Amino acid sequence: MRRLGIITPSSNSVLEPTTIAVTSPLYPRVSTHYTRIEVKTISLEAESLAHFEVQHFVRAAQLLADARMDVIAWNGTAGAWQGIASDTAMCEAITQATGIPATTSTLAQLQAFEQYGISRCALAVPYLTSVRDAIVRTFASRGLVCAGSAALEISTNAAFAEVPAATIRELVARADRPDAEAMAIICTNLPAAWLVTELEQTHAKPVFDSTLVTIWHALRLAGLHDVLDGWGDLFRHPLEVGPARGPVRFTLERG
Repeated sequence: MRRLGIITPSSNSVLEPTTIAVTSPLYPRVSTHYTRIEVKTISLEAESLAHFEVQHFVRAAQLLADARMDVIAWNGTAGAWQGIASDTAMCEAITQATGIPATTSTLAQLQAFEQYGISRCALAVPYLTSVRDAIVRTFASRGLVCAGSAALEISTNAAFAEVPAATIRELVARADRPDAEAMAIICTNLPAAWLVTELEQTHAKPVFDSTLVTIWHALRLAGLHDVLDGWGDLFRHPLEVGPARGPVRFTLERG
């Protein structure tokens, strides 16, 4: 049994059912467990940024640790606009307090880019333009170029879950560019995971959704490398691919 502990934004209604759907074929070898921290808005305003102070995550992680987790993941994307250092510090604080390895959606996203050797991506977000621009800067700090991007100008976290599939498809299409090697959909309360296989077929490139990359990275940290169909190319590669073996090669899912 491997237990994955997930720290969830309080207003998020998408990531838990998605995580359960993805991991249910692995039960009882894998179980997922959740606790929440307050998150109501996404912006660069001080009130919104205060949601993401490290002590909130440490306390949430300690509650999960009571149930003996193997990995703890913050399934939220704040590090994408606050900077990678904030997520790295958070994971270090969680591990120091609990002894359990930790990851975040943003660190998982970067790991997926590295696995595939991605240097140019297209960025699709439901956020405000100011938040989108901060994410572009964060990616640039890691040598990643956003060849194209699009935003929906929403700041209320609960509203992301209400974005219809047609709008997500249109958002991704607006963001995509021919020279983008992959699509990054940043937001764990946007119901995009269910569209990833379709979007990969449409755009002929890997699509890395925040919720899915978090699940993928947590499973890998827990030592699980199962192939899981129906959730995009990322889950069709059972083994971690190290630098000596080169990047993963994207292949379209058929049927």
